[in-house]
Parts: sequence; C-alpha cells; structure tokens
Amino acid sequence: MTFVPAATVPSEALHDLNHPVPLDEYRPDTGAATPTLAPRAIRSAVAAGNEETDLREQCTKHKEAAASKGWLKSRFETCQHRPFDLVMRDMRGTQEIGRLWFDVWVLGFATDGARRVDFVSSIENIRVQTAPGSGADARNWTVGQYFSHTSGSPSGDPSSTVTPPKKESRDELLGAWDKQPQWTLTYTSPDAGPQWSKGNLQLVESLIMTELTVNAPDVTPYKQVDAYHSNVRFDYAGPVAGKHKGTVFTEGRAELALSLKDPAVNESAQHILDAQKNPERTFPSWPGKSVPGAKEPLHRLIDTKKQEANREKSISECNKVWGNYSGTPLQCDEYPFASTREGSNKGDNRYSVRLIDGTDNETGGRRLNSVYTANRILDGDPFFVKITS
Repeated sequence: MTFVPAATVPSEALHDLNHPVPLDEYRPDTGAATPTLAPRAIRSAVAAGNEETDLREQCTKHKEAAASKGWLKSRFETCQHRPFDLVMRDMRGTQEIGRLWFDVWVLGFATDGARRVDFVSSIENIRVQTAPGSGADARNWTVGQYFSHTSGSPSGDPSSTVTPPKKESRDELLGAWDKQPQWTLTYTSPDAGPQWSKGNLQLVESLIMTELTVNAPDVTPYKQVDAYHSNVRFDYAGPVAGKHKGTVFTEGRAELALSLKDPAVNESAQHILDAQKNPERTFPSWPGKSVPGAKEPLHRLIDTKKQEANREKSISECNKVWGNYSGTPLQCDEYPFASTREGSNKGDNRYSVRLIDGTDNETGGRRLNSVYTANRILDGDPFFVKITS
C-alpha cells in the first residue's frame, strides 16, 4: 500500500472517500464502537501572540502561500499555508483504502537586532476517512516534518556557522499532532562582536528546508521533499544596516514608496515617475532609454568614493542642461540614486537628473536611507522604487 496525492486518483474512485471526519470524531470502521481520540487541546496552532495571528490572517489571502517558498510578507516575515489531500491505495492502484486531509502552516520570523530566526510550524485541521471493511485504522497513521539547514559564508569565514535547534524533526501519530499541532524551531548564528570596521560583516547564508512524510503500518511512505524552504542571511554589518546585527529573509521584497501627494517629496516622486514611465523625456535624453527601479531592481552601493563619483557625474549633467544653479534653492536630483550600483557613473546612461527643491531632495534622501536601515539592505542587496498617487 502507499499514499498518493488525491489529485492523481480518478474522481470516480474517490466517490466513497469524499466525506472527511475531524480526527477527534473518528472511529475506525470495525463494526464495534471504540473510544474516540482525545479532543484536540487547541484548534489553531496559534493560541496567543498578535504577531503570529496577524501573519496567519494575511497569509490566507495570498495564493503563493501554498508554494514551497510560501509568501514573503517582508524581509522579516514569511509564511506557508499548504493543504494536503492524500489517498491510501494498494500497490496495484486498484483499491482505495483511506484518505487523509490536513493543513501545514509554517510562520517565519527573522530578527532585526539579533542573529536569530524562528519558525512556528504546525499540522492542523486533520480529517480522515477509511473505506468500510478495509481494516484501516487512521489512529496508526503518522505525519513527519524534517527540517534541515545549510550553512555558508560568502566571505569564506570558517567561524561563520548556523546553530540549529536541538530538535529539527517531529514524526508522530495523527493523534499527537491533533493534541499539540504546533512546534517552534530557532536557528541562530554566533558572532565575534563588532568586526565591520575590519571589513568582516560575519555574513552567514542558510537554506532552511523541510521534508514532509506520511506513513502507516505496512505502507510505503509518502514523501514531499521540498515541502518548504526559506533563504536566510545572518549579518553583523554595523550602522549601515541600522541595528548593528540581524537576520533577514533574503528573498523578501524591499521597497521605497513615495507619493505624488506628499508635499515633502512630491518633486522627487514626480522625477522618479517620469524616469520610470517616460525615460525618453528625461535628461540625458536618447532613443530607447530605460531606467531601472520599478520592475528591474536597484542595488545598494556602500562605497563612498563610488557614490561621490555618481554625484559628480549627475551634477555635471545638471550643469550641462540648466547651467549654473548655485545660489538658488534648487539641487540636482539624480535617479537611480548615487547610493546604488545603477547610479549615473555606471556608464550605461540609464539615469535621469533634474533640478528640484533642495529640501524635497534632502527629504527623499532621508527616506531612502530609512528604507536601507529598516530592511537591513547591505551592499549589493536589491530593492525597488514605487511611486503612488
């Protein structure tokens, strides 16, 4: 016998296995009444904690939450909500013996201020049905979650490692999951104190993965190898990242959002919108010009000398187009920003400059820096720019 996804079984074969029963109401079909399994202590994996509850509620609104990568709310929060529907069949595929439904939840929380990431995982909403006369007993069925992790340092620092939780796997009877659906795993990375002034950011990259299994006596186990995965980075980058150390989900989207209706930055916002939507009308002007940042990400640049080279190139272009503007309240606004690898000195002329109010320009710069530090955007990290009305 073996477990297979219900989607691979002909619909007519499931006609008699289409009536799920909550596990705490389940009685094996033996012809004699047997005690039910103990009621679940909790129906939800999250009994307390607004942060977890809010993430779960948001997670249900995103279809991508059912994928192996889940839904990334930000660089600090991710979640997966994945339903499973499995059928137990004989090895010849001629008889359906039972059916199992359950939901997998994984909530991930990276920490800004510590080299730590927490995963709250659970198996919930368990429902079963066994075929009459099959002798199958769902009380003997098990579900297993097996977390694992990799550990690597882009800088090659052998001391940069990941410390896993003492328990990375849980394989138990359905009844045990039903009584206690939730378990928590914490991964950390040790640090050697502040080393960023020496060029050591103590970067550690880790791929955290989960394999899911379903098993029963005398049954070939069902395995979902890539049931969930998440890319995590630990760093001790110092003040350029805001809080001096922390952890992020590297695939989480970081975005600078500016509004055309915000009087503090409306000139900056209009310049960026024109560069993104009508680049051929911006300076420098050339046929086929395109400017990144909306769909094609920008990447942070930390090197101050390269930033200054970007500014000098941009100011030179402003002077070429508008002449000497010194002594006025205007400043040369550049997009992409000088603090990005896509800045004006990159050499591809995919940039725009415009004279705008100096206070507006400086406020936009502060907003950008806040996005860098709020999202732990390090050198080379991608981010996007969105203009709203």
